[in-house]
Amino acid sequence: MTTVHYFYDPMCGWCYGATALINELQQQASQQSWQLQLHPGGMIPRRTIDNSFRQHILQADQRIGELTGAQFGDLYKQRVSSNQPLVLDSLLTTQAILSGRELGLDEFSLLKVIQQAHYQYGLDVSDADILQQLALQLALQQGIQLTATDWQTAMSDSHERLGQALQASRQLMGKLGVQGFPTLLLETDTGWQRLNHSQYYGKPEEWKEVLNNVPVQ
Repeated sequence: MTTVHYFYDPMCGWCYGATALINELQQQASQQSWQLQLHPGGMIPRRTIDNSFRQHILQADQRIGELTGAQFGDLYKQRVSSNQPLVLDSLLTTQAILSGRELGLDEFSLLKVIQQAHYQYGLDVSDADILQQLALQLALQQGIQLTATDWQTAMSDSHERLGQALQASRQLMGKLGVQGFPTLLLETDTGWQRLNHSQYYGKPEEWKEVLNNVPVQ
């Protein structure tokens, strides 16, 4: 089966900027005989962000917004530019996404919900309680019965899965020469090729044409 591999990180601003392109990719995958597979990167182990990195984030976000059209909310920008502690945690957010997948939630949908909470609403997605709220809300939208106890049990059980998933991603990244996020690679029976998605920011029709020409095995 043809597979598009998406190397991502929940705390990567460029991954947030690529959301519209990945949305279209996921829709195409559901209509054709190929699949989208997510590979988490674990970019930022839990840490409090210092002032110099905050400025880097704000500058990068401005560039991302200009190129991709992604919206960064006022509450988010205020949170990054304030003197209040700013904690980022790729590992806990990735753990939540993996737990959601085990519970039947759509993996990419949960990634989008976490990104939106962070980049648009300025919520602290390094907080386990907020991640639980987001997951329960998504479950309700997707018609999945999910309790807080179910979620907490899945999160508690997912530590080992998180380590395994990150190790597998990093091994595959090393093998394929993947050096950053987001990266899209197409795998078919004839080999691997890179999908240069960044050429299509703000060009949805051209991106659709690229995806229409993805070979189907």
